Amino acid sequence: MTVLQAIVLGSVQGVTEFLPISSSAHLILVPWMMGWCDQGLTFDVVLHAGTLIAILSFFWKDWLRMAVGALPRNDDPDRSGGTQLLLMICGTFPAAIAGFVAQKTIETTLRSPFILSITLIGVAGLIWFAERIAKREKELYQMTLPDAISIGSAQALALIPGTSRSGITIATGLFRGLTREAAARFSFLLSAPITAGAGLKKLLDLRAGGIQEADQLPMLFGFLSSLAIGYLTIKFLLRYLQRNTLQLFVVYRVALGVVILVLIRFAGFRP
Repeated sequence: MTVLQAIVLGSVQGVTEFLPISSSAHLILVPWMMGWCDQGLTFDVVLHAGTLIAILSFFWKDWLRMAVGALPRNDDPDRSGGTQLLLMICGTFPAAIAGFVAQKTIETTLRSPFILSITLIGVAGLIWFAERIAKREKELYQMTLPDAISIGSAQALALIPGTSRSGITIATGLFRGLTREAAARFSFLLSAPITAGAGLKKLLDLRAGGIQEADQLPMLFGFLSSLAIGYLTIKFLLRYLQRNTLQLFVVYRVALGVVILVLIRFAGFRP
């Protein structure tokens, strides 16, 4: 892998991890279209580490408020930080359990381009429907335990490639009455524990082998590009959703799903 390839894939990860368009679909499709070899598990871990740091750094005030709110004595009079931490913990359980039980099956049976196209289009329909019926009245501080569990359960479905963690969790947040920005913010915060846990598991799987010296520089640039682009993408989407709908991403998902089906049919893309 060259440094340029690493920067491209890191940028793709940084953008698609947070926009509701599926990072897994793009990280499979881009190397295929460019004629590149599979980047491998180690590189995937590095890219996810970059986007994890982006989440932790962008929302550092939220993490600090939650940590302070969890203390027995703190300066958070309404204990909103502690409540939000509890909601995040409860929301994390469904995806953690699903990942433990079904991750291996999903990785071996559901990573085909055909499945990607179906989930891209299917979740696009779900997002469109959420936009049509959502009331969008509740802010983040008004979230309830059922809201957190519902969004966390939706996050478990994001293990299926092409679903998009942010896409399905933001849509569920809209169904629960959250504003677009509140749904996106909770979606990003909720992704941090799962991303960290999945990355740690992959690191343990890779502990027997090291990183080849020739791969160290590309991995560094992949990490830095996923971190920087991921940070900017979070900032962009939260501002974008203050005034705009998700319909642009619905159209993009459907178009990409159709492109993949065309590639399968006419360009030899493995179904």
